[in-house]
Amino acid sequence: WEVMERLKGMVQHHQFSTLRISKSTMDFIRFEGEVENKSLVKSFLACLDGKTIKLSGFSDILKVRAAEFKVDFPTRHDWDSFFRDAKDMNETLPGERPDTIHLEGLPCKWFSLKESGSEKPSEEVLVRVFERFGEIRNVDIPMLDPYREEMTGRNFHTFSFGGHLNFEAYVQYREYAGFIQAMSALRGMKLMFKGEDGKAVVSFDSTKHLSDASIKKRQLERQKLQELEQQREEQKR
Repeated sequence: WEVMERLKGMVQHHQFSTLRISKSTMDFIRFEGEVENKSLVKSFLACLDGKTIKLSGFSDILKVRAAEFKVDFPTRHDWDSFFRDAKDMNETLPGERPDTIHLEGLPCKWFSLKESGSEKPSEEVLVRVFERFGEIRNVDIPMLDPYREEMTGRNFHTFSFGGHLNFEAYVQYREYAGFIQAMSALRGMKLMFKGEDGKAVVSFDSTKHLSDASIKKRQLERQKLQELEQQREEQKR
């Protein structure tokens, strides 16, 4: 904590938006800090990189190294080469080409319909948020399908550090231009909600999640589970 306070003091009249410890060993402490906007990054690096800290009770002087964090975000080359080289993809079909973005870690209450009184995410709100980049062909929120967990063996109810319920979603654009615009706009950005702070992970979908064949397969599996459920009800009666 003393190191953190000293770092905050070293950036002079500037301020970190957030500063947290990402890793700590006997040799070093790694911090991840965010600043208000990109133009401030150079100023912060100049204040920190190559400087030293002398802590009370420690004989050794701590050296400070600072660098801009490179966001691990797929590039146009990543998805173009993936779909070009994938043998089981047909780029003439929706869902089997770069047209779908996969979002994880979205807070449910940000995407819920306020008038519904529920904190479950809404496809309608999801479309409203992401159609600003282009016309949307399809969306899918696995959490909203009561049969999906049984179909996939996965738990879609995940919690973030603050104890909020998160969800994942797939957004498919009708045109490649919409997909490109969404991915470009979200690169290195953080999804924000007025009055609250949060983080979401975005990637391109490489699993054919919203291809016609995958949608049909899920519909058939859901139908089987519904029939099984009806049989169980019949047996109970």
